[in-house]
Amino acid sequence: MSTNFIHDNFLLDNKYAEELYHNYSKNQPIIDYHNHLSPQQMAEDTTFDNMNSVWIHGDHYKWRAMRTLGIEEKFVTGNGTDKDKFLSWAKTVPYTMRNPLYHWTHLELARYFDINELLNEKSAERIWEQTQAKLNSGDFSCRQLLQKVNAEFVCTTEDPIDNLQYHQQLAKSDFNVKVSTAFRPDKAILIDAVDYNKYIDTLGDVAGVSVNSYSDLLDALRNRIEFFNANGCRICDHGLAQISFENYTESEIKSIFSKRREGRTISNEETLKFQSAILLFLCETYHEFGWVQQFHLGALRNNNARMHRILGPDTGWDSIGDYPQAQKLSAFLNALDSKDKLSKTIIYNLNPADNEVMATMIGNFNDGSVKGKVQFGSGWWFLDQKDGMIKQLNALSNMGLISCFVGMLTDSRSFLSFPRHEYFRRILCNLLGDEMQRGELPNDMEWIGKMVADISYFNAKEYFKL
Repeated sequence: MSTNFIHDNFLLDNKYAEELYHNYSKNQPIIDYHNHLSPQQMAEDTTFDNMNSVWIHGDHYKWRAMRTLGIEEKFVTGNGTDKDKFLSWAKTVPYTMRNPLYHWTHLELARYFDINELLNEKSAERIWEQTQAKLNSGDFSCRQLLQKVNAEFVCTTEDPIDNLQYHQQLAKSDFNVKVSTAFRPDKAILIDAVDYNKYIDTLGDVAGVSVNSYSDLLDALRNRIEFFNANGCRICDHGLAQISFENYTESEIKSIFSKRREGRTISNEETLKFQSAILLFLCETYHEFGWVQQFHLGALRNNNARMHRILGPDTGWDSIGDYPQAQKLSAFLNALDSKDKLSKTIIYNLNPADNEVMATMIGNFNDGSVKGKVQFGSGWWFLDQKDGMIKQLNALSNMGLISCFVGMLTDSRSFLSFPRHEYFRRILCNLLGDEMQRGELPNDMEWIGKMVADISYFNAKEYFKL
């Protein structure tokens, strides 16, 4: 057996887990149905100058760890050199033990660069040179990185105002990994945002609609849904703290929108009513087009106002929120289902205290029309680590059918993040293999192996009609 930290049976504790992983999961293609990769970089098949640009730049998981260790912001997001930022990350890595970053770091070095040495201050210079040579070899462009991990389908995330020019280029290219987009209209929903009116003006310009009324807004959004659909989009996504569902009248919503467009302040109650109305409109429209809808719920964003002013959003100042979820989510899904307009739906949860809420909620709306129609999404953000994945898998198993689960995704901005699929698959196989060894599951390798293969690949392929 290899003495490398990342070895063939990493995270696999017994022969059942090993067989499940190596024979049924390891070689399945990757369907990554939600990420924040750059379509421009894929369309242009970008190459990277060094490990900071491909690995550290934009990765707020790493940034948070570096700041916690006391690394000066100059060497995190500031004007330090790329090499100094890499060396600062290397210095941080040994201190990340028991954080998933430690596992991910060494999986990524092993899988992309064939480097099995531990990254630390002593090895940093050597690993910098080794990775630099690989990146300069001509075999490490964006597309080549996706091919190295056997990616079959990747779905990026774009705002309704995006012109999708890079997706159009990709669709005409000879790239053998299918690339699509997900429609992310959060900025049209969050009416209380400071720059809301400026965004709506831009949306109207892109859609060719003068947005003077609420009905104009709906026309603009439908126009963009039609445009995205014509360009191959079949998935949408929403990043919301919680689902809103308040009773409202059409005249109220029209009045609230007009009030906001006039620059007047709206109340919290009016905000919630507006969000309820527009989200229902969007979801009914998604159903009309046969899209899959995703809801990422529970983040408390931009907690550090000072650093948010300096660096902006998505730079490492977010955390888990403790919002009430069950009642409004149930009412919202029920409103769609009562009209038979509930699309395939994936719900991601950020607060582990709500795992069982989400695991039971999905069962309320799985009506037999589609296998796994409503899904409890994989461990997300702060929960996409070993403990978070196991808790999500256990909650789903205990209260639903894990056999229908559509599996893992990266939710990442990095082209080196795809070993997270391997990480998830190893954890899944070990969870099941451990129960086989203890006799809690039968020694039926053929059936349990099929279930593993389905969760790793085939369920998502069927669910997204790939």
